[in-house]
Amino acid sequence: MPETPKIVCEDHHAGIVVADIATAIDFYTNKLGFRTAFTWGDPPTFAGVLLDKVEIFFRKGEPDPKGSMMFFNVGDADELYEFHRANGVEVEQEIADREYGIRDYAVRDLHGYFLVFGHPIFNLGPAIKVERVDLNVRIEKRLAALLEDLAKFKRMSTGSLLEEILLHTNEPLGDGVASPHTKRQLDYIQELKKKHGIDYDSHGSYRFVEE
Repeated sequence: MPETPKIVCEDHHAGIVVADIATAIDFYTNKLGFRTAFTWGDPPTFAGVLLDKVEIFFRKGEPDPKGSMMFFNVGDADELYEFHRANGVEVEQEIADREYGIRDYAVRDLHGYFLVFGHPIFNLGPAIKVERVDLNVRIEKRLAALLEDLAKFKRMSTGSLLEEILLHTNEPLGDGVASPHTKRQLDYIQELKKKHGIDYDSHGSYRFVEE
């Protein structure tokens, strides 16, 4: 029996068969929020669409959705769920927290393919009993406003958000520390920094002088 070689696989692509490439691209871009990556042929017989960095290939042929499923780990499943509902996408399974640690939902595309979109949840497992205390702190006004907005965005109290941030920044990750925020949440933080006029970097607190 030959020795198994060392295999390097840097990415992968799901592929489905669709009746018409242009119609499939229209559905995935306008209804589901993907963007066109490429088309091949004139008229096209092969194409790709992207959801952030995840790509699906379309091949022209007779669709056969039986038993086919595709799963997408997204930044905010609730936000995408509302977008899909507003676009009239057929929801096969309503959004909910699942016992396997994902908050997800399922839709059907124009050919009946089963697509699942979800994000991880971290409130599973036994409850951790704690005693909370009041902490007398003062914080920069613009940063406090950002925290309040971010807590609403993440559906948390401001106190819970600070606990999450503190626990993550106490954990090393490579040469830095872990972040509790997803890529989508980090993008939103940049929007909040502009909204509240935060023009200092992450080391700015060392130079704060209270007026």
